Formats: sequence, structure tokens, C-alpha cells
Amino acid sequence: MQITAAELAQMLDGSVEGDPSAQVDRPSKIEEGGAGTITFLANPKYEAHAYTTDATILLVSKDFEPSGPVQPTLIRVADVYASIAFLLNKFGEQQKPRLTGISPQSSIHPEARIGADVAIGPFVVVEAGAVIGDHCQLHAQVYVGAQAKVGAHSVLYPGVKIHHDCEVGQHCTLLANAVIGSDGFGFAPQQDGSYQKIAQLGAVILEDAVEIGANTVIDRATMGATRIRQGVKLDNLIQIAHNVEIGENTVIAAQAGIAGSTKLGKNCRIGGQAGFVGHIEVADGTMIQAQSGVAGAIKQPDQAFYGSPAIAYGQYLKSYAVFKRLPDLYQKIRQLEKKLRDLAKS
Repeated sequence: MQITAAELAQMLDGSVEGDPSAQVDRPSKIEEGGAGTITFLANPKYEAHAYTTDATILLVSKDFEPSGPVQPTLIRVADVYASIAFLLNKFGEQQKPRLTGISPQSSIHPEARIGADVAIGPFVVVEAGAVIGDHCQLHAQVYVGAQAKVGAHSVLYPGVKIHHDCEVGQHCTLLANAVIGSDGFGFAPQQDGSYQKIAQLGAVILEDAVEIGANTVIDRATMGATRIRQGVKLDNLIQIAHNVEIGENTVIAAQAGIAGSTKLGKNCRIGGQAGFVGHIEVADGTMIQAQSGVAGAIKQPDQAFYGSPAIAYGQYLKSYAVFKRLPDLYQKIRQLEKKLRDLAKS
């Protein structure tokens, strides 16, 4: 995408300082720059790079006051992060592979329904009764099981598996090797010490505008549905167990795990490697620090938690300030005990 500073400023409702005809075709980090790139300054920690970068265009806030000469053309905007996010999406649309047509190497059951302007790559399998909405893209080796549904404008990247009877909403993105609708982890202990598998008869429902990261797995419900609400964003390598419900616009970072029948509220933010026990409810707006373990229900909305088992974020920080000094404190206690014994003898 080749674009001028003037065009970018108009797009971002910004103003140009420098050459309005300066052209860029890709973004760059401010410390790397490069001719023909646009970079940005949002964090004051990186301001020194603004005076050394050889990027062609530098995106800055409207109130930025340089303390030295700046080589790139400046575009001043109200919100640098929002503007760069918008631009990255624009550049990303140009770079992402876009399929066209239906590969002759795909296998589409005659009883499947394929919408208009659908692109299907090689070695894709679409089973009987499956429905693929308009303008979808199914990249190589995608599997869509019997009676499954994929909503319009959704993109399934290579190796994604949608098992039978599961539903993917509109404008969803599923990254490579995500698995939707694998069996939930259900086994009944037997008297001889073995385990009998419990049939998992439910489904998974992803609502609209959901993004699922690479190698993330969402298990089908035992009965009913595992449900991922509208706008949820899941990172890579996440495990969502059977009958879990994740509320609207909740985001979860990599390697987190949610045990069965737990319900997360909307607008929660969950750090990487966090874990949740099963059968609990977590209030709207909850924030969980990375590597925390949530062992009980959280009823108060908009609270932050840290630790394992997780406690209130501020309380954890105060506790950490103490327990990292435990060896010294223990030694002082031993010394005080000795002094008390000596006093008792005298």
C-alpha cells in the first residue's frame, strides 16, 4: 500500500508538518525506521529515537514538542495508539493472503451449502449439512464437520477444525490449527479404578466478531453449548473446557485455562497462564494478572486479582513485599527468641 503523508493525515484526521507528498508503503519500529516507512511515538521512553530515526513519516500526538531537529515528516493526531492501530489494520489487509475461488483439491459434500463469493483452499473438507456463509475464506486443510455453520465474512486459517454441530458467527477469525468442538474432558471413575468416558453431546457456539488464536482449543459441551460471546478475543494456546461461557468483549492471553462450566463476565481481561477452577462465576470487568490461579467465585465487578490462589491485586503486592523478606524476618525472630531465652536465664 503506497500512500502519502497528506492522504494519511486526511485518513487519521491529523495535520502534516513537513512534506505532504512523502510516501510510505509499510510500518516500522521507531528504533529501526527505514526509508519508505511510517513509525510512531506514543511512549515518552522512546523519544530519543525520534531524533535519530530515518523513517519517512513519524506519527506523533498533537501536543508533542520536539527538543531537537526531527528528520521525518510529522503527522500530528489526537490519539497515537488508536491511529497506529488503524494503520496497522490497513497495512495488514494488504499483506494477508486472500484466497479466491474453490480449489479442485478440496472436498465439499454435495449436501453442504456454500454461500456467495466463498474461497476454499486445497485439502479443505466440508461435510454433509455444513453451511458456509457468504464471503468466507477457508484456507488449506480446514475441516468443517457435519451440520456445522460458519457465518458470513469469517476467515479460517490453515488447519482449523470445526467439529460437527458447532457454530461460528459472522466476521470471526480463527487462526491456524484452532480446534472448535473437540470432546469435553468427561470421565466417570469406575470401581476397578478405570474411567468410563462420558458422551459429550453438546456443541460450541462462537458469536459474531470473535477471534481465536492459533492452537487454541474450545471443547464442546456435555449438554447444551460452550458459548463464546460477541467480540471475545482469545490468544494462542488457550484451553476452554466444556460448558464454559465467556462474556462479551473479554480478552484472554496465551496459555490460560478455563475449567468446565465456569462463566466469565463481559469485558474481563485475563493474563497469560492464568487458570480458573470449574463451576464458578467471575464478575464483569474482572482483571486477572498473568500466572494467577482463580480458585473461587468473583462477585464484585471491575476488580483486579493476582497470585495463586488469586487475591486482590493491591493486597498481593503488599503481601509480596513481606514474603520476599521472609528469610530475613525469620532470622530476626530466631535472634529475638534467643535474646528472650538469655533474659529468662539471667
